[in-house]
Amino acid sequence: MAERRRQGPHRPRRPHRRFEGAVLAVLLTALTALAAAPAGARSDGRPGTAVHPGLRPHLAAHYDFEHPVRGNPARERDRGFSGTDIDLVGGGERMRAADGAHGGSRTSLQVRQIDPTATGNDDWKAGVYSASGVPTLNAFNAVRGTTVMGWFKMTGQNPSPNTNTAAPDDLYGAIGLAGVLSGDSDGHAVRALLELIEVNGELRLVALGRRIDGGASQTFAASQDWRTLLPPGKWVFLAATFDFDSGEMALYRNGRPLDGFYTVPGDPWDLSGPGPHRTSATDPRGLKIGGSFPQNTREGNPCDCRMDSLMFLDRAVDAALVRAQYRLVTHKAAEE
Repeated sequence: MAERRRQGPHRPRRPHRRFEGAVLAVLLTALTALAAAPAGARSDGRPGTAVHPGLRPHLAAHYDFEHPVRGNPARERDRGFSGTDIDLVGGGERMRAADGAHGGSRTSLQVRQIDPTATGNDDWKAGVYSASGVPTLNAFNAVRGTTVMGWFKMTGQNPSPNTNTAAPDDLYGAIGLAGVLSGDSDGHAVRALLELIEVNGELRLVALGRRIDGGASQTFAASQDWRTLLPPGKWVFLAATFDFDSGEMALYRNGRPLDGFYTVPGDPWDLSGPGPHRTSATDPRGLKIGGSFPQNTREGNPCDCRMDSLMFLDRAVDAALVRAQYRLVTHKAAEE
């Protein structure tokens, strides 16, 4: 009879070499994917700020407020093709709020009036300004169309008390959201703007556009009450489109077009001659976000609100793309 082997102390078996190789391969694959991931991707497994493929070729400027300029958290890096970084004016990095507008976002921008009783320019806003024009924004130079879109949430009193007048109960006649300045702007005049402004004595959500520097503007105003469209404490996706060739403008909320009306009769953009019609052949003097005068010389139309995933496109995108962008980040159909 064969002698039984003497049993010594139990020793754990080493994993099979094939298993070790498989583990190593998986690890290397994960590290390679992480290194190759786009800058907007997250290490915590959550998706980065998504942009619909149909928008990418026209996305001149894009701010998700999760990419501070290296070494200067009071500036935000542009995720669009223009590379136009912006300043967080008034509050710097304190303006970054841990309140993402949708599942792919963690951080938004807080803008607001600081002292409603004092004349000054201490309001929190964002943007960029140059009196000679911002050359990186030349996508909006002689452009046939523009779109401004993003997420907005009202967080305080709107409109704010007007610190530029002596009357203590006077309120601003507008609430600044986001826009592209004109080529001759003092920090207030715009080429394409999404905001709330008084129309016939009533505050309304509007798209306001100006084709020619120094020329007349046209406004497309939403018919619905602005407080219904932007209820306090609720994130809302808004878009405004400007077709400077045809004269058509549109507003969207959560992926759906809004009923509205033009406020200026006639032909304020001077489109009677032969086309194609474009804006002035000048570089915009900047972008304004959450109020006027991004060069921080004056307070004007501040917004007590948060903003996220702001996009400025060099094309008047159609309704299908606005709806697709909303569905991409919310995984919902467009809603009222």
